[in-house]
Amino acid sequence: MLQKIVISICILFISIKTIAQSAVVDTLKVDTISSLKFNYKQLIVPSILIGYGVIGIESDQIKDFNDQIKTEVNEHIDTKISVDDFSQYAPAASVYVLNAFGVKGKNDLRDRSVIFATSYLIMASTILGLKSVTHVTRPDGSSNNSFPSGHTATAFAGAEFLYQEYKDQSIWYGIAGYAVATGTGLFRIYNDRHWLTDVAAGAGIGIISTKIAYWVNPYLTRKLFKSTDANSTSIISPFYNGQQYGLSFVKTF
Repeated sequence: MLQKIVISICILFISIKTIAQSAVVDTLKVDTISSLKFNYKQLIVPSILIGYGVIGIESDQIKDFNDQIKTEVNEHIDTKISVDDFSQYAPAASVYVLNAFGVKGKNDLRDRSVIFATSYLIMASTILGLKSVTHVTRPDGSSNNSFPSGHTATAFAGAEFLYQEYKDQSIWYGIAGYAVATGTGLFRIYNDRHWLTDVAAGAGIGIISTKIAYWVNPYLTRKLFKSTDANSTSIISPFYNGQQYGLSFVKTF
């Protein structure tokens, strides 16, 4: 099983490299909206999180640590709080709320929405694919689709989205988004729905999904919204022929 997981992760990272390089080349060809420049250093933290989660599926030492956390949580907590069902969406929703109140982000509504949809498509397909391969039992024993945490991935994808859109306005927007995302992951453990390894991997997948969405957005924008103005030129100019005055209008297509 671990071999299948590793292969899945490798395919994910190969896709990241290929898509990102294509986006960079495409950005050089066309003048489009601002985007993140591809940098492998941006993959370090999410890669560590995903790696820890993957290794933890087979590592007895990490499994024991997961069990210790579960035991501590169950001993000291009696009441479950389902705030994580809502908090997972808060960072992404904040982007649109801030814009509605006049706080302008990096991109306009159209481009922002394309980035948002791309991020969640990548994130959801990755999460569902890994769940179908790993079959990890949840801490509460309710099902065998614990790895990775979809709630956490959703929250961290939104947190990175919020950070990228508003980091030029204030770093605190991003900090607040990541704080909510971290809290969502902790509540998944608190509510006995996920192991620490599930949450770590979900966080990494969420972050990477949004980064990919920004890298490929110039390409998607050019393909989805082809400009009809680039090849059209209009000129209005006055003329005088010695006897008459007037205006001439020329339009090229």
